[in-house]
Amino acid sequence: MNRSVLARSGAAVLSAALLLSACSSAPTPALDGTVSSGKASTTPVSAQAISGTNIDAWRQQVIYLVMPDRFSNGTTSNDGLGQPNCFDPASPTKFHGGDIQGLRNKLGYIRDLGATAVWTTPVYKQVGIVNGNSCGYHGYWPDYTNPNDTAIEPKFGTSADLTGLISDLKAGGQKYMMDMVVNHAGYGARITTQNPSWFHSNCTGDEIVCPLAGLPDFRQEDSAVATYLTNLSKTWVTNYAVDAIRMDTVKHVPNSYWQNSWVPGVLAARPNTFLLGEAFLSGSAAQLKPFLDAGFDSTFNFPLRQALVDSVGKAGSLDRVAGSMQDTLGTLGLDRTLLQVNLLDNHDVPRFVNEPGSGVAETEIRARYGNAMGLLMTLPGIPQVYYGNELGMYGGNDPDNRRDMPAWAWTDTGRNATQANFVAGGGNPKVTYDLTKKLIGIRKGNAALWKGNYAEMWRPNGGQNVYAFYRGSGTNRVIVVLNTSASAATVNLDIQGNAGISATDKSALSNGTVFNDLLAEGAPASATVASGKLPVTIGAGKMGIYRAGATGTGGTGGAAVQVTFQVSASTYFGQDVYLVGDRADLGAWNTASALAMTPSGCSGSTCTWKTTVSLPPSVAAQFKFIKKPGDSGASVTWEGGSNRTLTTPATGSTTYNGGTWQ
Repeated sequence: MNRSVLARSGAAVLSAALLLSACSSAPTPALDGTVSSGKASTTPVSAQAISGTNIDAWRQQVIYLVMPDRFSNGTTSNDGLGQPNCFDPASPTKFHGGDIQGLRNKLGYIRDLGATAVWTTPVYKQVGIVNGNSCGYHGYWPDYTNPNDTAIEPKFGTSADLTGLISDLKAGGQKYMMDMVVNHAGYGARITTQNPSWFHSNCTGDEIVCPLAGLPDFRQEDSAVATYLTNLSKTWVTNYAVDAIRMDTVKHVPNSYWQNSWVPGVLAARPNTFLLGEAFLSGSAAQLKPFLDAGFDSTFNFPLRQALVDSVGKAGSLDRVAGSMQDTLGTLGLDRTLLQVNLLDNHDVPRFVNEPGSGVAETEIRARYGNAMGLLMTLPGIPQVYYGNELGMYGGNDPDNRRDMPAWAWTDTGRNATQANFVAGGGNPKVTYDLTKKLIGIRKGNAALWKGNYAEMWRPNGGQNVYAFYRGSGTNRVIVVLNTSASAATVNLDIQGNAGISATDKSALSNGTVFNDLLAEGAPASATVASGKLPVTIGAGKMGIYRAGATGTGGTGGAAVQVTFQVSASTYFGQDVYLVGDRADLGAWNTASALAMTPSGCSGSTCTWKTTVSLPPSVAAQFKFIKKPGDSGASVTWEGGSNRTLTTPATGSTTYNGGTWQ
């Protein structure tokens, strides 16, 4: 929640009283890459709370943010339940009818996109109508009571609906992130009259003491209040099998409360829960570090988001993005940076496609958006997608950024037409959706992009707007190149002289190593290492995501082809199927680098598992499917029989139907 605006409140609809109560030269390479090794240059940040395999499990996630009221109406019979006069689909500040059942009905859409974790805005029971025209459709005006009743907003559904949603997600291999609020209660919530002494009565200009947008502000420094709020969260995570918590407005609560009460309390109730804090601070990573030190596993990387808006959305210098990434790594170190959540927008800020402004041509907006989405999926950190991002949905400030998901969104046919209020510019929502899906697939299929090291290779330094960086994990090695300038650019990316690239990787990336473009959106299809450098000439507004193949073997040198691998397999709860093979693109037989697969069409414990991989054209590959964790306590179970084989097509795409697990 952004303290500088009435976020989630219907903004201008609140009274003045409520408002007052809240208080051109040639491109230049990176200097040496030494800041890119991911070693914190300040006081080291505390270790994350999650541990073991859960660390990599979260690094791999792609989070999809849903505001249930605006997503899909699955049960019209609950539209009029709860507080009166709050259901009005024509009002941007009232309930529109979306609910938990509607979300359950559309999980297949989210899985098809490739998102692996679903974050819903709060499902708490909400207070009544405010100022005659605003209701808590967003979930951030909870009607708390003492003792707590963990009531769900009737317009969203029931406890059984929420349990069913979480079960559906887990059955499909996805995670559930619950949104929580302990900073405040809703206007006139029951608890404000039951325990009036539990709230701050004076505003001293402090973000912690002053009510946010006039909302009743809890006194967490009071032990009784702290116990109530922590127990409230503990009850939610005890009653529901949540995988993660997104905590609202963490900067408005004393850090001592997080560190001494809430974090240990929640983790005692549900160990290894991923804890994500929302601190709306866009200056630097140093502003976010205190919340990580207090026990959160992650915060939203708002400084990076602002850099993406300034440099890509508003066509500024890519030095902003390079500098923000350097600041994050230098302050937090690589391990914590990989768990930071990156975003282009959310429900508190204008949608990214609105950032360029109405004077910019839609063709240019589309190009900028595609490049920003490409960076979101390739920079260190966990990407978060806001519902409608994948369609190019427009939206200004709250509540305009919370429009309803359109009925045509759910099918390829519906998306394949020009739609009002969605980015056109030579494309349509299907083009945007397909690009987003492709980028998510590239990220999931390359461990370098979700857990790899980062080394800056090129930044503008005031010159032509070109930015390039290296990501590497094991045998998976990727170089990303972006040119947002108005003309083509030629860069010679130094591999052997970059101090941020390991000696092992430098040895593997010898002269003759071919890098193939996985994105295939207008950049050169391949580039070959020569004299210890990778020369790339990239067109205006283009991006390339280049993955290294074996030395001198890049297939025919044409554009990468898309291969979908699928197999039917039975797994137990918590077990997943992976793909691994003889090529670096397939993990080079290293089970730690195996490619995660997504389940669908499940019947009991048996699902069809799929993953789409970008491979060079006309190359032969051997591979197998594996299960992690393995059977009978093993770390990995390999399928039996001979290695499976495939020769990729010369162009286009293909599907390998592996039948059933061997």
